[in-house]
Amino acid sequence: MIVRTERLVLRPPTEADAPAVHQYLNDPQVAAMQDWELPQPMHKVLENIATNRQLGGPTPGEWVNLTIEVNGQCAGHVACHLDASAAVAEVGYTLARSHWGNGYASEALSALIDHLLSAFPVHRLVASLDPKNVRSMRVVEGAGFTMESLSRRSYPMRGGWEDDLRYSMTRDERLEWQQRPTSAPSSVELVPVEAAKVALWELAVTHYSQQRFVPPLTRTFRDLAFPPVHDGVPSTLHLRGVLADGQRVGTVLWCEPWSGQPDVFLWRLIIDRMHQRRRIGSAVIAQLRDLLHAQGHRS
Repeated sequence: MIVRTERLVLRPPTEADAPAVHQYLNDPQVAAMQDWELPQPMHKVLENIATNRQLGGPTPGEWVNLTIEVNGQCAGHVACHLDASAAVAEVGYTLARSHWGNGYASEALSALIDHLLSAFPVHRLVASLDPKNVRSMRVVEGAGFTMESLSRRSYPMRGGWEDDLRYSMTRDERLEWQQRPTSAPSSVELVPVEAAKVALWELAVTHYSQQRFVPPLTRTFRDLAFPPVHDGVPSTLHLRGVLADGQRVGTVLWCEPWSGQPDVFLWRLIIDRMHQRRRIGSAVIAQLRDLLHAQGHRS
């Protein structure tokens, strides 16, 4: 089995990959949130390569690793496990540190997912992460996965128990993710959030990894109901919905100046995960700047 992408090749491993695999498996930064034996002996690497080469590709009932090849060299691997019926697939990935930051993990994972969906009757895909592994969250979120659950102290690892963060995606959700709009919209508008349609605005959600920076919209509604108090005076908050080509895609919240803050304070900007990277956030900031300038604000 060989899968090619714009920059990568996914293929069964060979013995020629062994030195590179042995090196990155024993890299403390690569192995920090993985559960393989440390140190990983070379004979185990060679045994694993032989097993995976014999399987030749994804196989129901088996864990299979495929080498990620970059410019003819082994840069890491993707892994998958199909259940006996090939209806549920668990996926994973490992990349040598020298190849981090190039988007290879995302590209390889997407290629693996699309191969599984085309070659097998896969209905559901899952991924298991360490909750501290934000890099990995971004990889699976970039493929269309959503966070499903956090199971505390449930994963046995190197003599201890770790939290287990589970992501999932169905076949239909992968198709929806691939068909989402990716180009900049022709129009972006800031509009009032009508009380009768609050539930529709609440459908705009960020990726799970982003919620440490931007909480869910329900938190914004709580802040509007109980605004922060400065010098004994409640803050004056303003909320607008964001429309992109007429579609609800997010919200923006800002606060009027107060005694300790002489400038308008941009508090919370939420763009739905399906509409990020379309330059909508930049358009919102530009429109908000113009709106505030027209109201007499200068900073």
